[in-house]
Amino acid sequence: MRLLVTGGAGYIGSVVTALLLDAGHEVVVLDDLSTGHQDAVPQGATFVRGRVHDSIADVLTPDFDGVLHFAAFIAAGESVQKPEKYWDNNAVGTLRLLDAMRAAGVRRLVFSSTANVYGDPDTVPIPETAAVRPPNPYATSKLAADHALTGEAVGHGLSAVSLRYFNVAGALRRADGSMIGERHDPETHLIPIALQVAAGRREKLQLFGDDYDTPDGTNVRDYIHVADLGTAHLLALGTMDGPGHRVYNLGNGNGFSNRQVVEVVRTVTGHPIPVEMAPRRPGDPAQLVASSEKARRELGWTPQHVDLATMVADAWAYMNY
Repeated sequence: MRLLVTGGAGYIGSVVTALLLDAGHEVVVLDDLSTGHQDAVPQGATFVRGRVHDSIADVLTPDFDGVLHFAAFIAAGESVQKPEKYWDNNAVGTLRLLDAMRAAGVRRLVFSSTANVYGDPDTVPIPETAAVRPPNPYATSKLAADHALTGEAVGHGLSAVSLRYFNVAGALRRADGSMIGERHDPETHLIPIALQVAAGRREKLQLFGDDYDTPDGTNVRDYIHVADLGTAHLLALGTMDGPGHRVYNLGNGNGFSNRQVVEVVRTVTGHPIPVEMAPRRPGDPAQLVASSEKARRELGWTPQHVDLATMVADAWAYMNY
């Protein structure tokens, strides 16, 4: 298939691009490099620098078979301070993409969504039927895009899949020995920040809140290896037989507290990780743990890298790559 990957110079977008190329697809990457890196775009993909809002109508032509949409801002904390940035990029950008897909007659879309839309869930693990209570503008903008996809499927015959990620970690090891991994600037995710402390690039690690209703008082999250996450996108593409919008949670079903993550990083790297406790961040749920039974059942998806130490070790190897 000929596929467009928006945001394909970012962490997850570049990993999925590599997997698509390895599977024999033709891939065009559209990215404005506001948070991505051009050297992360795998060799073999065609790169177009541009923003979805401005460039999508020129890039997306009728000869494309589908789109995988990763172009989004993802920092939940920043979204509380700059909500307009997230509404414009994440929600409005998705609407502009849908306009271009409709005009070009491209009817397949895999959307990068987030488990953050569930907020503080009533029960864990969280099924797709759980109530959505987005706790910040980032999650709300993603949920708005999900609703737009549902409307497009009903009104215009779009075949769409939204994949709601839990916490993504690790790096992709390719057959040629190269690696693709996480490098946000600024970095906001726990594992890479802890690894930066281990590498001596930061003096200490801040943990935000130790008074949550969890076993050790710190946030509990479900971690999924980026290679397993990427595989789910290819499986989703292969199940688009007709109009409709389906939603799948992607996680391992295991929760790790922030303190537990720090201990795994200490063990994997062999380095001390000084920790400083800080107040809670606005909009941070206490627990997010996935039920991915629907993805396993309907997509045939089975995660292969479920051990947190493996994810941390791969991320550490990429940092030293």
